[in-house]
Amino acid sequence: MTNETWGQIREGLISRVGRNNYTTWIEPLRLSQLEGGVALFEVPTPFFGDWVQRNYGDHIRNQLLTSGALVERLEFLVGTDAPRSAATASSQRAAGTRPAVAAPAPQTRGRATQDDDLPGAPLDGRFTFDSFVVGKPNELAHAAARRVAEGGPVTFNPLFLYGGVGLGKTHLMHAIAHELREQKPDLKVLYLSAEQFMYRFIQALRDKQVMDFKSLFRSVDVLMVDDVQFIAGKDSTQEEFFHTFNALVDQNKQIIISADRAPGEIKDLEDRIKSRLQCGLVVDLHPTDYELRLGILQQKAEFYRGQYGGLAISQGVLEFLAHRITTNVRVLEGALTRLYAFASLVGREITLELAQDCLADILRASDRKLSIEEIQRKVAEHYNIRLSDMIGPKRLRTIARPRQVAMYLSKQLTSRSLPEIGRRFGGRDHTTIMHGVRKIEELAAIDSQLADDIQLLKRLLQG
Repeated sequence: MTNETWGQIREGLISRVGRNNYTTWIEPLRLSQLEGGVALFEVPTPFFGDWVQRNYGDHIRNQLLTSGALVERLEFLVGTDAPRSAATASSQRAAGTRPAVAAPAPQTRGRATQDDDLPGAPLDGRFTFDSFVVGKPNELAHAAARRVAEGGPVTFNPLFLYGGVGLGKTHLMHAIAHELREQKPDLKVLYLSAEQFMYRFIQALRDKQVMDFKSLFRSVDVLMVDDVQFIAGKDSTQEEFFHTFNALVDQNKQIIISADRAPGEIKDLEDRIKSRLQCGLVVDLHPTDYELRLGILQQKAEFYRGQYGGLAISQGVLEFLAHRITTNVRVLEGALTRLYAFASLVGREITLELAQDCLADILRASDRKLSIEEIQRKVAEHYNIRLSDMIGPKRLRTIARPRQVAMYLSKQLTSRSLPEIGRRFGGRDHTTIMHGVRKIEELAAIDSQLADDIQLLKRLLQG
């Protein structure tokens, strides 16, 4: 099997394991040999190989089998200790040795960092400020990210960006890192996911290099941690993250964090960490509105026009997609990519009819795919209450009534069950959700203002 073929198989694992897991655990793998039913991979450390074997071994083997390779098992060997052939590995096994437990090789370095000692994650060259489309739902987050990217005196620490999937958190994180490295090349900028932070810490514990880990992470000028909700419930990792956070803040070093929800809403995250994360600027990236989705499509279409020899798309088709595909930006961009590729391959113009045929599955999936979180945010915004109060225990009428409205809309506009809705409302029992739904139904029949509020919110959420 050629390296090119393995590269294609490896890329095919992204959809199975997710982009972050792929970058952390699959991308560093190097296929050394495929012989005698054994696939040998080079890995940076024994721990790395053990983790991949336990968590992703079946996925890798299935992909290899699908490609036509006869693979009975996988083995992982450390760096330059990898044998030159499967026969060598067999002789090691016969001698009672285990290749994957060779002495630790020097740690591989993150390709994305300017300093070889910083174990960062790769940055996506597409994710810059120039390619980020700004609209009302994300304008505050964009402005805050721009300010931090100037690299001047720290004005808010940390900058905490949160929002649902595909709303631009990671894009802004990468854009900040790109800008800082270009404008302030003397700064040590470290970007990585919370999962990678955990992996580096566990590796340091195993290799008895905790002091090196502490020294390394405390030496950066800008620390960027993506998807921090991943460390929730992981006590030792949270402990180290807390101390790293404090050490950098004490040195007036900039910290930028992202998560899928606000600090106070991350379950199993220690209170002291929540408090620290909330002491800076916390910014919500709201779900996209129609205007922002249309702007994103227009920018992407302009790029594709050059890539596909001037293949044009009408404004009507873009407006149709912006109206129908409301899930998130990734789905929206993926739909446009598929549409251009299909039209180019079959030699047809991009018409509304072609879009409906080509994207039938995406359009079906996008129908009634509102998230409970989106409903909660929109209702909280409408009634001018905090999202944390809506999910929290407070029973004041000014909070309880909007909470019940959000429960009602969650039942009406999503396919989630009552227990599922209850879990999204702070772990409430399904009978509480049922009571809230019935209460709003009764009140809406006699309260015209409430009925108008519900109709307005429905239009905002479905439009």
